[in-house]
Amino acid sequence: MGVDVMRPVYNFEPQYKVTMLTKQDWTKATCTPAIKGLACYKDWSKVRDGTGASVCGPSVGRRLSFSLGRYATVFQAEIYVILACAHEVQSRSRTERYVGICSDSLAALKALKAIKTTSPLVYQCQRALNDIAIWQVVGLF
Repeated sequence: MGVDVMRPVYNFEPQYKVTMLTKQDWTKATCTPAIKGLACYKDWSKVRDGTGASVCGPSVGRRLSFSLGRYATVFQAEIYVILACAHEVQSRSRTERYVGICSDSLAALKALKAIKTTSPLVYQCQRALNDIAIWQVVGLF
């Protein structure tokens, strides 16, 4: 990962929706979001040799795993894997009406919901989410 700082850019009208749920919300069956269409779940791990991330889900049909190298931060891994979900949606030939991306990172969700960003990686992810939100209803949970 390179330097993750740039001049501020603004995302005034995101086309996707970010819903921040608490751990208690996820454990209660009545509060868990009902995700229609394509659902992506992300995961990452930080080990001595570096950081890795993966994207999976019942409707993705495969598991994508990749290495982010030794110097990627946990926050960068969280954002990058959401970006990978967005790219997976873009690459699919069939078009679902609804796309749900589940994350356990409050920091990543807040960064993607923010109007102002100074992170090129967050900005790239916001753009990718806006791009897929042109054709689908996109929600991050």
